[in-house]
Amino acid sequence: MTPRKSAAEARETRSAIVDHAIDIASLEGLEGLTIGRLATDMRMSKAGVVGGFGSKEGLQLATLEGAIAVWRREVWNRAANAKPGLPRLRAICAAWVAYLDGEVFPGGCFLTAASFEFDGRTGPVRDAIEGAMDLWLRVLAGEVRTAVEAGDLPADTDPEQVAFELNALAVGANQARQLHGAKDVQPRTLAAMNRVLGG
Repeated sequence: MTPRKSAAEARETRSAIVDHAIDIASLEGLEGLTIGRLATDMRMSKAGVVGGFGSKEGLQLATLEGAIAVWRREVWNRAANAKPGLPRLRAICAAWVAYLDGEVFPGGCFLTAASFEFDGRTGPVRDAIEGAMDLWLRVLAGEVRTAVEAGDLPADTDPEQVAFELNALAVGANQARQLHGAKDVQPRTLAAMNRVLGG
């Protein structure tokens, strides 16, 4: 019984560290994470914090993974049960914009911020961010193809172009919300996304 309890406690501690790291990194970037700060905030030793991750880079990767899981829950999971084709694309856009305009992360879209922070770098963290963004663009393009096959969109629709435009609008919406404090991000972004989708 004791080893299992210890393993469960270790998982809970790791999860708590990642949750707090997400909040910090959302505002200060993944480079803003320090083992010392987390140890102080969590009332743990530095060894206790780093032990679950192996290094600062390991902590950054775990934080990114945790943020992606939150994003998936808030965006994809909310749209996944919509009818494939244009209805699901519209559901994705609605969930995406609600996420961007909400308070899910203190500093706005975690992936957008991380993309800007690491786009000019090399290494595993940058590769993980790129991989997550590439996967999302492929998912979007796949949904567009489904909409074309269903007759919801014209046969000559370029799925990659639509995915690119939707993502560009989301990035712009995050900037408008976070940098400029815009209050009308949701209706403006949805209107732009609907134009891209032919609405």
